[in-house]
Amino acid sequence: MSIRVLIADDHKIMLAGLRSLLEKQTDIEVVGEADNGRKAVQMAQEQNPDVVVMDVSMPDLNGIEATKQIIESLPETRVIALSMHSDKRFVMGMLRAGASGYLLKDCASQELANAIVQVAGGKKYLSPEITGVVIDDFLLGGGSSEEVATAASQLSPREREVLQLIAEGWSTKQIASHLYVSIKTIETHRRQIMKKLDLHSIADLTKYAIREGLTSIE
Repeated sequence: MSIRVLIADDHKIMLAGLRSLLEKQTDIEVVGEADNGRKAVQMAQEQNPDVVVMDVSMPDLNGIEATKQIIESLPETRVIALSMHSDKRFVMGMLRAGASGYLLKDCASQELANAIVQVAGGKKYLSPEITGVVIDDFLLGGGSSEEVATAASQLSPREREVLQLIAEGWSTKQIASHLYVSIKTIETHRRQIMKKLDLHSIADLTKYAIREGLTSIE
């Protein structure tokens, strides 16, 4: 039986390339593509794939938040992070969100295929370049107290979603419509986010979101 895979990446060329590579594997079936994190969650819930290959930096809902939501609603589905980032905050963010693997985008196609097979079988997979990041984090006891106080621990899941959309330039009205809530609700979320983070402008929120990996400047 083929391993059913969903691909999530916001670059169309990357999506096409991944599909082409994976469709050459006789034991892998690509069941869908998503170009943002929110769509990845929706498609995963519809398709119930065995494995989701998830880009970390995506618009609307980033890969870390999308992974949390997928794992929560589909505990049998495995997620592999595929990213250009080897930075600790992205690696540990994805692993703590529940990802079973982390590969860099410059990996060989066969490495990705092997990772999918291993992860679908209940194992973990890390690119060699990523292993050192994880070992360092373990030896340091999971990070210093300063690192713990990040957006992931201070904000609620909905506040993190709103913060990412604010940082990506969405207006209050657009965010409210997109999340199916009132403008007043979004304004309340924004005030709470600013209060929790002790930030006082949209520019400060944007810088914070980029620094914490909730969005990127790509």
